[in-house]
Amino acid sequence: MTRPFSMPEIYALTAILLGGAALSVPSSVRAQGIDRAAFARAAAYSEEERGYGIVVMVDGRVVFEQYARNISPARTSLLASGTKSFVGPLAIAAQADGLLRLDEPVSETLHEWSADPRRAGITIRQLLTLTSGIEAGVNLEPPSYAESVTARVTAEPGSRFQYGAAPFQIFGEVLRRKLAPSGETVAQYLKRRLLDPVGIQTGFWRGMGQGEPQLPSGAYMNAREWAKFGDFIRRGGEWNGQQILPREEVEAMFRGTEANPAYGLTWWLNVDISPELRAEVRQLRNNFGAMERVPGLEGMVTAAGAFKQRLYIIPSRRMVVARLGNSVGPQFDDARFLGLLTGTIRQ
Repeated sequence: MTRPFSMPEIYALTAILLGGAALSVPSSVRAQGIDRAAFARAAAYSEEERGYGIVVMVDGRVVFEQYARNISPARTSLLASGTKSFVGPLAIAAQADGLLRLDEPVSETLHEWSADPRRAGITIRQLLTLTSGIEAGVNLEPPSYAESVTARVTAEPGSRFQYGAAPFQIFGEVLRRKLAPSGETVAQYLKRRLLDPVGIQTGFWRGMGQGEPQLPSGAYMNAREWAKFGDFIRRGGEWNGQQILPREEVEAMFRGTEANPAYGLTWWLNVDISPELRAEVRQLRNNFGAMERVPGLEGMVTAAGAFKQRLYIIPSRRMVVARLGNSVGPQFDDARFLGLLTGTIRQ
């Protein structure tokens, strides 16, 4: 016999069908972390700061969705550096498939690096935690895969956090060479191994058609699809009863480094850092995609991009929030948005 829908499921389904139209959510549902009034206050604040869409999922269900006037839920937006959030899981998939080891030297694949003492020991993990010492380059104008491998080394590997595009494109070249014997491109592998199993639809991805997707900043996606990806990560790499990625490796993405405890394997972590590093992150936050610590949400991880594109994963509340907008400068404040969303700030 088919089981009846629970009330939370009914409210979630209604939210999807109405596209964020008004819903009255009873207290029994709010007790499960669904407080539409709080979500609406957060959405209003987001829109004041040039946001145009948010999606909230709790326990894997869309419970709130709201868009600015004349914005369709299907509209895709450039995720900018929010794209980086796909690269850690992609590397985990490649490791699980035996294509690479995160702690192997990049020079095992990029043989031209072997003769350079500063490059020879750089690992794939250091590339993706942005601690390789490679000059990071401009975020929204990444070099091609082939060009990226000539980026300068400006610090000792592991000694310094340097935020930017080049290390992700270098990883793309590593993966391209790893896949070459099979005839599969990086774009095909990304789609087969990560996007298709979760049913994630992208609107556009720069470089995808040439087989070399821009990994630091090239993805366009709507809020629903990005939230779905976030829920896949919240579940530890499991989807529809299938473990797509090894759970322990997904959890390991959220370990910081000595150079920056607030950045793991392509994800921002909600932990405190030194005043010096905090000032650097604040500058990144204003101009590109970065996160400062938000008190009271321990365990939260975030994908962050320019224009204040945000994907928050809050395990303590079983919650995923995707926020899209066209915000510039420091005006949009993550702590205020999340305080309104979680009800710790009322206005």
